[in-house]
Amino acid sequence: MIKVIHPGFFSTIQDMGRFGYRDKGVPVCGCMDNYSASMANSLLENHEMDAVMEITMTGPKLEFHTASFFSITGAEMSPALNSVPINSYGVHKANEGDILSFGRLINGFRSYLAVKGGFLTESKLKSRSFYKPITDRNCIKEHMEIPIEGYSDYSPKISHIIPEASHKEHELNVYKGPEYNILTDDQLKLLFANKFTIAKENNRMAYQLEELIGAQSHRMLTSATLPGTVQLTPAGKLIILMRDGQTTGGYPRILQLATKSIAILSQKKFGDEVSFHLLQH
Repeated sequence: MIKVIHPGFFSTIQDMGRFGYRDKGVPVCGCMDNYSASMANSLLENHEMDAVMEITMTGPKLEFHTASFFSITGAEMSPALNSVPINSYGVHKANEGDILSFGRLINGFRSYLAVKGGFLTESKLKSRSFYKPITDRNCIKEHMEIPIEGYSDYSPKISHIIPEASHKEHELNVYKGPEYNILTDDQLKLLFANKFTIAKENNRMAYQLEELIGAQSHRMLTSATLPGTVQLTPAGKLIILMRDGQTTGGYPRILQLATKSIAILSQKKFGDEVSFHLLQH
């Protein structure tokens, strides 16, 4: 068991996602940066679908009531075990009573904490991912107790890795969306020649970008969307759907982010810049 002393800004339990229910309006959910989450599980030789803790902007303070092993990947948030700094992207042991805490955010925006065997919160619709309309909670709370398996002995095959610096990447690879052809030459030039700033309106549902690329009046029926779908509003604003994004939408779907680019975008925060690079099918 792990007890939450302080939850941090916004920490949730997530796995790789909730699949097979989009026809019922249920989003995929799951880890925003699934590459970092997979690395955390891989270090511990966990199953890829084992649940991790997704930590946003500021980290929690956690007390281990059960001995275990853990790893931390993604954004660098100055982790410490019993107030002693520890490295991310390594395997660490926590004994009963040990306290894991986080400090200053150095880079990125989302960090991932994995424990040996995964977090054992309740599974709903074949996933442990927190999503308020489906699960009892949308984030961890103070004094919450999270079940885990106990591991007093474990010898990892790999104790530490050197991570990719994906938080430093700013180019998002994209494919043409279904309504790509409505874009004018001027809009295309703005879309691929300029950088865009992450707006304050960014969360697990969607990221909005500050700059406009020109108004559009294309009428369409509400149609299917995916994580990574880039929508264009009538005013010319770009909205990029993320893991908790709705399953349908009525705005033109002009681009679709490549899977890795969804992870890159999830590590961006308000004021960061990104650009688009069009891939050919």
